Amino acid sequence: MSLTFTLDPAVTPELRDGVLGLWTDVSNAGGSVGFVPPVTPDAVRPELVKHLVAMAEGRTRLLVGHDADGRVAATAFLTLNTHRLMTHWLWLYTVMVHPRHQGKGYGRDLLAAAADAARGIEGIEAIRLTCRGGLGLERFYASCGYKEVGRVPDAIRVAPGDDRDDVIMLLPLR
Repeated sequence: MSLTFTLDPAVTPELRDGVLGLWTDVSNAGGSVGFVPPVTPDAVRPELVKHLVAMAEGRTRLLVGHDADGRVAATAFLTLNTHRLMTHWLWLYTVMVHPRHQGKGYGRDLLAAAADAARGIEGIEAIRLTCRGGLGLERFYASCGYKEVGRVPDAIRVAPGDDRDDVIMLLPLR
């Protein structure tokens, strides 16, 4: 089975709760999405609200993948760059696939759907994202066409004595 992707779905309570549950589950499984486990939905909710506000303001777009049962299984947020000299590329944030779906190729499918969505936005020529070093994420993104274009050593403090590189990746869309 594959996921069904939707760009800019209606934000219903079911969708909101599905994204919140996904974000919590991914975080607690060790996913690099802004939190360190253990985390509760109450801790994640304020970050989700920030994303939802940005969506309502037209600064961010949500790509969501539903599994065969209709559950939220994957997400990525495409955020337009507001700097007037950098509006030709966008940010990809909070790229997540539910742990129960790991190893099925859904991460690659999600990134391909995100690239297709970005190509559909007028003037967008590239996608930029950052990832936490030390987890092999750079290799995964590279295998999906992204190129490492920068690295800030020890920029992410996961815990005292556990600093990771902030890796900057770019996918040209032309």
